Amino acid sequence: MPIYSIHPVIQISQAEFAELAYDVMRTVFAIRNGFGKLFDEKVYKRELASCRNDVENEFPIIVAHGDYRTTKFLDTLVARCGPFEFKSVDVLTPRHVGQLYNYLLMLEVSHGKLVNFGSDVIEHPFVNCTSRLIQRQQFKVCTADWDNRLPRSADVLEFMVELIRDWGVGLQVSMYESALTHYLGGEAKVLRKIPVFGRRQQLCDHTFRTTSEGVAIQLTALDLERSAYEIHLRSMLEHTSLRAVKWINIGLHSVTFKTLHGH
Repeated sequence: MPIYSIHPVIQISQAEFAELAYDVMRTVFAIRNGFGKLFDEKVYKRELASCRNDVENEFPIIVAHGDYRTTKFLDTLVARCGPFEFKSVDVLTPRHVGQLYNYLLMLEVSHGKLVNFGSDVIEHPFVNCTSRLIQRQQFKVCTADWDNRLPRSADVLEFMVELIRDWGVGLQVSMYESALTHYLGGEAKVLRKIPVFGRRQQLCDHTFRTTSEGVAIQLTALDLERSAYEIHLRSMLEHTSLRAVKWINIGLHSVTFKTLHGH
């Protein structure tokens, strides 16, 4: 299996999860009242585990493809069926919601809860996920603007299609990037400092993920505003010594491979 947990996670209904979450939150509020809002999140989740015997912190999820393998850790799983992600920040952001959503996708469960101890009043939204792997593995591949003449273009395309067929679309872009970096030889080989030029002089170096000398690769997950993002990629090309950017956009229904050439 490409993505799996060591211990099976039980799928429960929304009503069952709401009941579990209500019970957990009673303990969470008591912990917050006793500890205040200034500690790191690990303090709160460890205290939760000491208060309940059904809490598993740092729940491991194995992510693999070919010879690539890594482990992701959900903050807390309660009663083998309730995913919780804890934060200790001033305010929750869409990025925090997306992180928990990513775990729900990997575990193939429908309901989770995000809890922020760091705000003045505890934030604790529900996060729901109805998407399943079999649905996320069904996507269109668009390669009309992909230049296979550049080094490693053909094998990168083949690898990425196989990877996304294996894992499905919708996961955080960083997961696909990590697997691709491993395939290309690791960070020491793939990450390169490229000069950035202003109107009159070289300004600094910027680190890019590359597939070959002078060719960068960029992964995104955009369903809207792709045209606007392309403008930024072309501006980037104009101000660097890069000769091309390979752009892979992993949308929810299509994966688009496009090569942008510099001057």
